[in-house]
Amino acid sequence: MSNVLRLAIVDPDDAKRESVKNMLLGMDMIWLEAECSRYEFFADVVAQTSPDIGLVALDKNPDRALELVSQLSESLPNCAVLVTSSSNDGNLILRAMRAGAKEFITQPVKIDDLLAALGRISDRRGGNSDGRPRGSQVVAVAGSLGGVGNTSLAVNLACAIAQNPKNSVALVDLDLSLGDADVFLDAIPDYTLVDVAQNVTRLDFSLLKRSLTKHSSGVYLLPRPVQLEDCALITPDDLRRVIGLLKATFTHLVFDLSKGYSPIDMVALEMATHILMVTQLDLPCLRNVVRLMTSFNEMEGIGEKIRIIINRAGLDSGHITSKKAEETIGKEIFWQLPNEYRTMIEARNNGVPLIEQAPKAAITQSIQGLADALFSNPKAAATDEADAAEKKPARRSLLRFLSKKK
Repeated sequence: MSNVLRLAIVDPDDAKRESVKNMLLGMDMIWLEAECSRYEFFADVVAQTSPDIGLVALDKNPDRALELVSQLSESLPNCAVLVTSSSNDGNLILRAMRAGAKEFITQPVKIDDLLAALGRISDRRGGNSDGRPRGSQVVAVAGSLGGVGNTSLAVNLACAIAQNPKNSVALVDLDLSLGDADVFLDAIPDYTLVDVAQNVTRLDFSLLKRSLTKHSSGVYLLPRPVQLEDCALITPDDLRRVIGLLKATFTHLVFDLSKGYSPIDMVALEMATHILMVTQLDLPCLRNVVRLMTSFNEMEGIGEKIRIIINRAGLDSGHITSKKAEETIGKEIFWQLPNEYRTMIEARNNGVPLIEQAPKAAITQSIQGLADALFSNPKAAATDEADAAEKKPARRSLLRFLSKKK
């Protein structure tokens, strides 16, 4: 399991509890394990769910709440207690710390204060050296055009990542209408994304894994809905909660996006660690990359996460060169996958990933290399981005640039 912090909260004030809960649900590195409205029941809730953090609101009955803090600290020392109150009284803060609270946050809770407190707790528990909780690596695989190979890459990248026994990988098909990740893995799932989305509040880690289909490669698949009418049952908020639970369960998530860049796709882009933009070296694909990058660069936190992936490199001599593509896009190409169309088609038609069908093929090795570049050396991507920013290639009109003949 990844280092996502699991949290339980108690606050008899329904409005305040709902406000904090909504804030927690939007945080990548937190999974809301349980909520409670009565102090007298919370110790049992914590004992049953074993969260990393217990958040106790003091305002309704400070004396009773502090007794609870002391009880939790003594009987359940593995649960770090975080308290909140609208009071800044020094005596109350001192009493809370003496009772065993690890952090004190003033109400109304501000997200920066909460993140800082959670980071300190994570650090004390042996988390990152920078004091922030570590979470899953989330890869969103997007295409610049239909048929460029983003599903092929998503499926085979997930299988490549899963070859490391330290990794646990979930593959989620977000092409709700026409997704076919299950075909690539020859899987007939019992449950789909709509089943998990509609029951996410009742799922725990073990139930979640049983709701996914495990492939022989080690990848857990969550496919698109079976019925077209079920697509409308999945909302962006549902997906955020599903991703939160998946991140608390798996070390790596791979999302295969649709070509429509729907609100569902945008949630995945927003929550992704890396966005792989799959394209080919031809005019329609590069035109769409320029268009998409123009929009994504205007969205906070999206543009800088995008990595340009060239598929079917070296397909024909008539294709645009990678150098021209970089100058046109205004961004360096992160990775190029060789053209082994027949190998890929055979693997897809057999329902077998490349790592099993053709482990020594150049395309298989290239996808494994991409996985290593993304995760084995976390500084590499940052260095590539810094170099690209330093060079700042001029952005040109795609049609005008390509119309020039050499």
